[in-house]
Amino acid sequence: MEKPAAVEKPVEKPVEVPVEKPKKKKREKVRKKEKGAYTRYKVDDKGLTRLRPYCERCGPGYFMADHGDRYSCGHCGFTRYKRA
Repeated sequence: MEKPAAVEKPVEKPVEVPVEKPKKKKREKVRKKEKGAYTRYKVDDKGLTRLRPYCERCGPGYFMADHGDRYSCGHCGFTRYKRA
């Protein structure tokens, strides 16, 4: 005589409760200092003095950026290294 097959009960899965994440606070925007012509010139008793050199390729009107060890033109990409 065979035993009747055991009926398995379905396993109940625990119900997952959605976890509420804390809302992120918005950061205040940091305003950059405005750059103007006064950052490229120095006013003396004699007149105006250029603080940075002009680009050798582009000519007057195109200042070169100061990167510590070199000057670089943003218009044409010309780079002039400073002497140590």
